[in-house]
Parts: sequence; C-alpha cells; structure tokens
Amino acid sequence: MSKLYVGSEVGQLKRVLLHRPERALTHLTPSNCHELLFDDVLAVEAAGDEHDVFANTLTSQGVEVLLLHDLLVETLDVPAAREWLLKTQISDFRYGPMFARDFRNYLAEMDNEHLACVLLGGLAYSELPFKSASMLPKLHRSLDFAIEPLPNHLFTRDTSCWVYGGVSLNPMMMPARQRETNHLRAIYHWHPIFAGQDFIKYFGNEDLHYDNANIEGGDVLVIGNGAVLIAMSERTTSQGVENLAAQLFKHQQAKQVIVTELPKNRACMHLDTVMTHIDVDTFSLYPEIVRKDMNTWCLTSKKDGQMQIDQTNDLMGSIEKALGLDALKIITTGGDSYEAEREQWNDANNVLTVKPGVVIGYERNVYTNEKYDKAGITVLPVPGNELGRGRGGARCMSCPIEREGI
Repeated sequence: MSKLYVGSEVGQLKRVLLHRPERALTHLTPSNCHELLFDDVLAVEAAGDEHDVFANTLTSQGVEVLLLHDLLVETLDVPAAREWLLKTQISDFRYGPMFARDFRNYLAEMDNEHLACVLLGGLAYSELPFKSASMLPKLHRSLDFAIEPLPNHLFTRDTSCWVYGGVSLNPMMMPARQRETNHLRAIYHWHPIFAGQDFIKYFGNEDLHYDNANIEGGDVLVIGNGAVLIAMSERTTSQGVENLAAQLFKHQQAKQVIVTELPKNRACMHLDTVMTHIDVDTFSLYPEIVRKDMNTWCLTSKKDGQMQIDQTNDLMGSIEKALGLDALKIITTGGDSYEAEREQWNDANNVLTVKPGVVIGYERNVYTNEKYDKAGITVLPVPGNELGRGRGGARCMSCPIEREGI
C-alpha cells in the first residue's frame, strides 16, 4: 500500500481528495449564499460538469482521484463511524437532548448513501417526517435548515491538510464550515484507505473547542526540504499556526515554519489565492498583496521543546534560504492592473501543480495563463465559469494526500 505522505507543493502528485458539488449547491439561494460564504448562486449541473473536467484532467495525468462523498458513504458502513458521526453532527448541544435524540433516530434509519447526502447537503425542517416534543422545531420556519448544507466542502484543501508524514484536521474559523472537519476525522479514522495506516494526526483531532486556534489548508504551503509556509489570514490565526508548528516540530516532520501575514479581506481569503508554488524554484503571486515588506517570521524548534521565533520581514529571502536557492522565479498575475485584479479574483494564482512546471488552472484567466506559458510552465486549462463563483481555483478544490518531495 502506498504511503500517505505529502513532501512538497510541486513534486509528482499521486493521490488527491476532491468533492464534486451536488446537493449542497441546490440549497444555495440569493438570501442565504453570503451566510454560507458564497458570493453568488451557482448553476448546479454546470458546476458538476466543470468539476468532472477537473477530475478527469487529474486522472489523465496519472493522479488517483478520491471523492469525498464516496469516502463518506464507505465510512458510514462502519457501525462505530456511523454512531460517532450521528452523535457528533447531531449533538445534544447543537439541538438540545430531546430533538437530537429524535433526529438521530430518524437519520439512523437511512441507508449510507442517503445519510451522506443529507450530512453533506443539508435538510430543511419541512422535510422531517417525525414529530418531536422539543421546543426547537416550533421556533423554526419550515424552510429553515435542520442540517445546514456544506457547499464549501467543495474546497477540500481547507478542511484538512497533509504536511509531510501527517495531517492537520483543521479547526475552521467560520461556523458555516466547522462541521466539515468531523467528516474528515471520521474518514481518516475508519475508512479502509486510512484505518491502521501509519500517519500522524498533528492537530484538530480531539473533541475540543479549539477557541482561537484556527487554521485552514489554503494558508498552508508545504514548500519542501523540511519547510512549511503558512499565512495568517482572515481565517488562520497566529494561535492556530503556533499550535500546528509545535506539533510539526514535536514529531520532527518540519525543520522550519515560515509565517507571513496577509491583509484580512475576502479577495485574499487564503495564501493560495494570492501565491502558489508551481515549480521547484518558481512561484506565482499577486503583487498587490504579496509584497517585499510583509510581516514575516521564521519558527524553528529549540532543544527544550520550545520554539524559536525570529522576525525577518523577508518572505522571499526566507523561502530561498529554506529551499537552498540563489533566487526565486516569480510570475505575477497577467494583464494590466484591471485585468490582473479581475484574474486574481477569478483565482489565476490559485493553480494546482501536478508535477514540476505543470499546473491546472481556470481557462478564463487568459493573461496569467499566457505568462505561465511564456515562462515555460504548462497550463492544463479547465472551465471555471460556475466553480469560480465560490472564490476558489484548482488548488482550493484539491487535498493532496500523496505527493513526492522535491
């Protein structure tokens, strides 16, 4: 059995986790989409078709594609996993003990496929056939969600991220995404692909409230050579970064963690929306955000189990040093300043590297794709007219679980 290990951002990608958008998108409406972290309502079938092109492009490059929905269905086939997920996702604290019990009893009767659809895609109070003595349903309108849909599961990058020989099960910042992590916790614990495999769970795998320690995978770049680059952003806090770094050092999985600070705004929600690693010595970035004078720190391990934190404020220099390079090649977002801003908004910098110098990106970002091409980077274009409305590109929509180092 091949090893669960992600050694870089650019080494040959071997296995990846995706989530095809489905039922959750049918529940997106103009009145709820912002609360569910979408800027717009997507055409559901077209988004699914675009995602299929993305998955097929990966397969054609020799990458094994795992689908979250299928993994969840197969995980629910394990009685202990089913019981844990029902108890965790339909908890007494979320619903109150009476309604939670009635709701769990109803869901427990569903087959695995139906239950997975509901857990991922949501369920309205009007769809519940049982009566409960609880006050909760009487306080809701029929179209309110008893289980909120999870349309952001599309972005498998954020919920969990593999760093060298282990995985972080990320405590997410936004309430609309926090339940996603439990699906991954169950899959990594019980699904036959992962159960009994030798990998570390760095962070986020306990039944705890992680308070201010938030981290999302879009802010974590495994740049290779024992280094990890993490950004503090709208959704990743210094507390989250320090907790993950401490675990990486404790398990001797990283030599250093380079940390930088992004502005906290929607246009650069995660580091990978403004910067990705596309070849051993090459990065794509949006220069309006990724600047020379960004606050930057280097975290390293000390002998007493503590961390050394040095402020360098030299992001590129820190990366060059970590990778043993004289100079990085930088490709900036294409077009004039209007076009570059538009293409960054449509994830021109959020490409997924399949192997050194070969990336998957949205075909609509013509100016940036042209720059990649001129710099010797091969772009495998995929359609993103619908998928891009979720503000995430090929890197956001993929969670590598097996990738070679550099």
